[in-house]
Amino acid sequence: MTALPLHFNTRIIDEFRTHAGRLGGPFEGWVLLLLTTTGARSGNPHTTPLGFVRDGAEDGEDGERLLVVGSAGGSDRHPDWYRNILANPRVTVEIPDAATPGGIATWQGTAVVATGAERDELFAKVVAVAPGYADYQKATDRVLPVVALYRDPVSDYTPPTRLDALADELVAIHDWLRGELKALREGLGARPADAPGLTVRLRRHCLTFCSALAVHHGGEDAGLFPYLAREYPEKAGAFDRLAAEHATVARVLDELQALLARLDEADPAELREEFDGLAKQLDEHFAYEEEQVLPLLREGT
Repeated sequence: MTALPLHFNTRIIDEFRTHAGRLGGPFEGWVLLLLTTTGARSGNPHTTPLGFVRDGAEDGEDGERLLVVGSAGGSDRHPDWYRNILANPRVTVEIPDAATPGGIATWQGTAVVATGAERDELFAKVVAVAPGYADYQKATDRVLPVVALYRDPVSDYTPPTRLDALADELVAIHDWLRGELKALREGLGARPADAPGLTVRLRRHCLTFCSALAVHHGGEDAGLFPYLAREYPEKAGAFDRLAAEHATVARVLDELQALLARLDEADPAELREEFDGLAKQLDEHFAYEEEQVLPLLREGT
């Protein structure tokens, strides 16, 4: 999609939302999504209409991913939305809903930048569907970035209101997070050359896991734990420990992301050993939290 002036973008966004993704006039027939990113400097949300290509699930992945290209119409400068996701990969996507004619699906997700051979492989997939991107690449010496958009499995999550349901939800969230850790561990047993798209998928799991756990802990620290601490003052020591563990987990998440950033050059056995140490700390935290919190939620029902 060609880079457009701001007022054209605003017009497309308004028409997209008003007519469930259907565009008219000079944009009739275009199939777009709206990508909302967080400004790298301002921290404000920014919405951009983009062309996209659907890429089906591979190697056991659930669902499909959407591919977008930072073409900027062949400009020599990366588009703002791309620089935003480098700073914050959490995004919101609005897309025509195939399951509901005339509707728009809105979901939160993770944007993962493809690199090296994987970038070239995905760019070829995009060009096979939308040849115009090849012309944009010819117009600039800048390598057009390819970004994979993954929908969060918990994108539509609504916190339960009953404490017993909250206990079940806590276990479900922990089990999902454990599953993401398992997927990362299994992926570290392969190399990108053996499984095309592996690095992108591993980084997606890492970013999704880290973001979801940060949100999960943020909710506990802001609401659930202060409430339980007031109701059960005799458990103050446990909540002090959990608060300290949350700070430790934040550091572990930073180390985990740094580890995954070394995928292309590090020894797989070394990475797995480091990862297992981090995963052990996280699993011990989940186990202690469940041991201390679940009985209180069940009792308070």
